[in-house]
Amino acid sequence: MNYFKQIIGFARPYKSFAILNIVCNIFYAFFSALSFIALIPMLDVLFAKPSIKEVTTKPEWQGITNTMDYFKDYMAFQVNQNASDDASKALLLVISLVIVLFFLKNIFNYLAMYFITFLRNGVLKDLRNAIFKKITELPISFYSEKRKGDTIARISNDVQEIQSSFLSILELIVREPLTIIFTIVMMLLISAKLTLFVFIFIPISGFIISRIGKSLKKKSDRVQKEQGTFLSIIEETLGGLKVIKGFNAEGTFLNKFKGSTERFYNFSNKLLNRQNFASPTSEFLGITVIAILLWYGGRMVLIDGTLDGSSFIAYMGLAYNILTPAKAISKASYSVKKGNAAAERVLEVLNTVSPLQDAPDAKTKETFESQISLNNISFKYEEDFVLKNFSLIVPKGKSVALVGQSGSGKSTIANLVTRFYDVNEGSISIDDINIKDLTKHSVRNLMGIVTQDSILFNDSIKNNILLGKEDASDKEIEDALKVANAWEFVKDLPQGIETNIGDSGNKLSGGQKQRLSIARAVLKNPPIMILDEATSALDTESERLVQEALENMMKNRTSIVIAHRLSTIQNADVIVVMQKGEIAEHGTHSELITQNGVYKKLVEMQSFD
Repeated sequence: MNYFKQIIGFARPYKSFAILNIVCNIFYAFFSALSFIALIPMLDVLFAKPSIKEVTTKPEWQGITNTMDYFKDYMAFQVNQNASDDASKALLLVISLVIVLFFLKNIFNYLAMYFITFLRNGVLKDLRNAIFKKITELPISFYSEKRKGDTIARISNDVQEIQSSFLSILELIVREPLTIIFTIVMMLLISAKLTLFVFIFIPISGFIISRIGKSLKKKSDRVQKEQGTFLSIIEETLGGLKVIKGFNAEGTFLNKFKGSTERFYNFSNKLLNRQNFASPTSEFLGITVIAILLWYGGRMVLIDGTLDGSSFIAYMGLAYNILTPAKAISKASYSVKKGNAAAERVLEVLNTVSPLQDAPDAKTKETFESQISLNNISFKYEEDFVLKNFSLIVPKGKSVALVGQSGSGKSTIANLVTRFYDVNEGSISIDDINIKDLTKHSVRNLMGIVTQDSILFNDSIKNNILLGKEDASDKEIEDALKVANAWEFVKDLPQGIETNIGDSGNKLSGGQKQRLSIARAVLKNPPIMILDEATSALDTESERLVQEALENMMKNRTSIVIAHRLSTIQNADVIVVMQKGEIAEHGTHSELITQNGVYKKLVEMQSFD
């Protein structure tokens, strides 16, 4: 129920629709019960009951205990006044009353559903927006152990499950209980004795139904988790299709997917069969109660004479009228259990607290004045430290290159400076201000990032580059492309900068994609550039063009360059050679060659390239 309270919190902006829904449901429940009472005078006319002609004076109200007698006498008076000599007119009058009451009942039913639609879809929209905002706010470390497909399942299928099953309870909270209450009131007015007899059997039915749905949440949770698993397999398969085909591994992935869908099939069958058992069970129990009523009420009509036939038929209609909302409530209890499992998965993400929160008094920094300082920092992803007591100063306007073998901690420094992760020990400062005391937005606003993997989106070249500066003109985009050596191929494309580059930019070559990534960083025009092995995946020709683009971009900028190919960083102001998370050597290219140490060995290893 705690999950339900949190989900209901998303309904607050739509409370006006909830109020209108409640008002309409009150009228619906009232007219639903009253429409069956209106059958009594119609039945009296049909069976030509003498009392229908006996009431010639308008009856007087004598208190709530005589409500039913007052209603019957009042209807008899109206029939006597308007159609005393013509039975067909009397029948037409009471039938018109029944039609009007059923019309009003259904009008208010439609209006109630009309208003609740805005609330349910509004909650669905806001939930999706909230979870999407959260998944973009959470740190990259959150997704290192999460499957992308599972996250997609939570924002799509699980949120949809909340809307269809969990929020269905909103419709039932008012309408079905009120329908039952109004119906029971009318039943009490017809025969208190018969109604009390019914109450003996209702708790027994409710107990049996509740026993059926006890394990539903657990079963539903297994279904939703398995849904996340096979969506992850789809996502991984599409992302690695070249490797799968290259290694003839289609069968392996197909078997993995079949295994997941087989589990989903089995879990879904168990869940739906348990859920489907609820409806026939509740209906059978309801009919059993009706059958007992027929026996007991029939005795009251035929033997005891304490109840007239028309009232008993109307009473049976009211008793059956309880079955529909009672079934809806029993089904809703299953829906709530299913929705509870979905809500648990959605709220697990929404309630996750990011360890990279801005400090309450975090400052905004808009300029870069002097230097970036890494002060005795240590960092670990899991158990072992990747960086140990690492210190480095990057002065403004200088380029510092980080080189070393894979796993030496080069890319980790880029992740820490951009605050994708926080250091475990030590501090990182910009202009002697700890980056933890600055807003993440302002820190990243000072930086441009070009990574080894050119991350582009299924959109036009223009919209991909505009991520660097949303309000840039076409001329500014063109200038950025020229700096990045990308204009030479973009201008020849059929639609120029409006050309769509496909999923992940796959319509372009590796070198072209990388130059677009550089153009995006150039357009942003940040004072600090971070280049994480930006040329390592390129062929020689593409590397030359990209290297030129990088040199153009790095002019008069502070740069941290993580390099795999040492030929690309020989002009750096300082080269830092890293080994197992520590600085092995540092200096210019010529100084390090002279030292005849680790750097020289690395250069010699690559000299045959």
